[in-house]
Amino acid sequence: MPTRILPAVGDTDAVRSLTTLLSQLPDAEPVAPVTDSTQLIDTLARLAAESIDELPEVVVVHERIGPVPALELIREVALRFPAVGVILVTSDLSPGLFQAAMDYGARGLIALPLGYEELATRVHAVAQWSVGVRRHLGAATDVFTGVGGTVVTVSGAKGGVGATTTAIQLALAAQASGRTTALLDMDLQTGDVASYLDVQFRRSVVDLATITDISPRVLADAVFPHDTGLALLLAPGEGERGEEVTERAARQIVSALRSRYEVVVVDCGSQLSGAGAAVVEMADTALLVTTPDVVAVRGAKRAVRMWDRLQVRKAEETTVVVNRHSRGTEIQPALIQKITGTGVAATVIPANFKELQGAVDAGRVHELDARGTVKQALWALAGELGLVKGTEVNSHRNGGRERGALTLRRRRELGR
Repeated sequence: MPTRILPAVGDTDAVRSLTTLLSQLPDAEPVAPVTDSTQLIDTLARLAAESIDELPEVVVVHERIGPVPALELIREVALRFPAVGVILVTSDLSPGLFQAAMDYGARGLIALPLGYEELATRVHAVAQWSVGVRRHLGAATDVFTGVGGTVVTVSGAKGGVGATTTAIQLALAAQASGRTTALLDMDLQTGDVASYLDVQFRRSVVDLATITDISPRVLADAVFPHDTGLALLLAPGEGERGEEVTERAARQIVSALRSRYEVVVVDCGSQLSGAGAAVVEMADTALLVTTPDVVAVRGAKRAVRMWDRLQVRKAEETTVVVNRHSRGTEIQPALIQKITGTGVAATVIPANFKELQGAVDAGRVHELDARGTVKQALWALAGELGLVKGTEVNSHRNGGRERGALTLRRRRELGR
């Protein structure tokens, strides 16, 4: 059986050189190269959704692939597609890089400029390893094929618009429908998920920030199992510790959650940090909650433009959720859509804070009356987004996973 090899190379000259050599390998079947990290993950996810046997045995990642850095991309592939062997093509063969590549999940390195003998030897060895892994996984009853869970981020146009309540209810709706669900509080300085759910906790997302390999056991130790069945990964009690969660750590944490849960809902708050921006980039669906008033809508427009400038997310890839809506409101969803240039969720959340006040004050938001209009609307929104088992994922799910790492320039802009 021929070895299927998928090159992931952003440089035109490197693509030509690599594909020429790969085509000369015996029993090799090079497939059309992908040119960036997003295309690679999307291609592997599509193939894995069909069958694990459809995945290529070998992926060759060039050191200058982008926008996600090569090592981060290798970690993502190794985590989500464990039956695929990854080879890094690099000009740096120092012991430090070799060790880092192995730690991130690479099965081998090949030096630049490329040589036929080294390429043939390494590809053959990695292909044999991949075949062995698939033979082992084929007998397993529960094989993770790499498609991963759905990640939904919930951000606020400004503080106080209801982002946390929205995130909690979306997660509760998904969990109640039978989907394993995690709720991650990435509002690192002022996160209130624990207060809303009456939780006393010891561990937080910060405890995972410095761990380079988040195993299922390590993850399980960090999450808080709530009475509702939700797995909570909470913001730190000391807001200043939020700075310990870097962009890289945020990506690893979300990837780990995605590999263990069918739905991951992330409360990103209203302030954009590097870590929060990385999570919004990774999300399948990015929600921006606003209320239908001038100040909040301006905040939503400002946030959308900033996301676009920083290459976090395009306006058309963002969905605005209108909270506290009433027919008498002058600013209606259609106008908000026109102002922000985003999509607007068909489900609007009615203005009825009295329905929420008792549960919010008691820290028991999970006990909202199921007959209440606000809860019904939020759970209907979960159905619209495809988070509830048995519903279709709508057009907002746009393949937004891993659209790329923030550049140094963008990180500096965030820090200003």
